[in-house]
Amino acid sequence: MKRFQKIYVEISNLCNFRCSFCPGTQRPLRAMTEAEFSALLPKLRPWTDYLYFHLMGEPLCHPNLDRFLALAGESGFRVILTTNGSLLEKKSAQLLSQPALHKINISLHSFEANEAPLSFESYLKSCIAFGQAVQGKMLVVYRLWNQGGLDRQNSAILSALEEAFPAPWIPGRRGTAIGDRVFLEMGDRFDWPDLSAPEGDGRMFCYGLRDQLGVLCDGTMVPCCLDHEGDLSLGSLFTQSMEQILEGPRAQTIYHGFSRWEAVEPLCRRCGYARRFG
Repeated sequence: MKRFQKIYVEISNLCNFRCSFCPGTQRPLRAMTEAEFSALLPKLRPWTDYLYFHLMGEPLCHPNLDRFLALAGESGFRVILTTNGSLLEKKSAQLLSQPALHKINISLHSFEANEAPLSFESYLKSCIAFGQAVQGKMLVVYRLWNQGGLDRQNSAILSALEEAFPAPWIPGRRGTAIGDRVFLEMGDRFDWPDLSAPEGDGRMFCYGLRDQLGVLCDGTMVPCCLDHEGDLSLGSLFTQSMEQILEGPRAQTIYHGFSRWEAVEPLCRRCGYARRFG
C-alpha cells in the first residue's frame, strides 16, 4: 500500500473566480512549469497513486494542463481535478482525451459566491452538459458545499440536476449517485484555517500527513489541502526528498500531536474543517 491516499498538487494558484467562501492567497501568483512538475512526479510516485490538482487556484486555467495530465498518466498516477466549472465547456475535449483523468469535482456553490461574467443559466447548463457527456467514462461529482451559507440557488440547481439525471437517485456514504458514475455531494460551509481567526482549545484530530499532504506551486510541502498561505511549510520538494521532509521535526511534531488529539500548530487550532472530526 502507498502511504497516502492522495497528494494535492497546486499546479497554479491563479484563478478566474474570486469566491467569497475562499480565502485566496497572498503568495506570489505563479504557474508550475513543466520542468518543475516533471521533477516532482518521481518523488511523489512511491507515496500515492492519486494526484489531486487542487489547493488554491483553478487548474483549468493552467496553459499546460493537458501536458501535465499526460505526464501524470505516463508516471502511473490517476488524477482528480477540482474546478469551479466555468471553463468546462471550453476544456471538455481536452479533458476527455486524457486517460489519466479519474475524477472531476465541480464546485457548483462557486457561482453564487461570485459576480461572474456569465449568466447562471449558461454556467449551470455547461456544468450539467459536461457530466452528461462523460457519464461512465470518469467520475463526476457535483458539489454543493454551501449549507448554511450562500445557498439561494440550490433549489434551482437541484431541479436542473433532476431533469438532466432522472430518478432513481441512490444515497450513499459519500454522496448520492444520480447517474452512471455521476454523484452529488451536499455539505456545510466551513471556515478555512487562518492565523487571524479565533483559536480553538487545540483538542482535535486531522488526516493531514496521514492520508494526505499538499505541494504548493513553488514546491513548498504542507500537511493538508487547506494551508492556503503555506503557513505550515515543511520544506521544499524542489530541493529535498519526501523522506527528508517527512522525517523533519515540524512534520513529526504535527503528526504525533494529532495522534494525541492535540493540534500543536496555531493554524490547526484555527481550522473550522478539522473541528468536524472533534
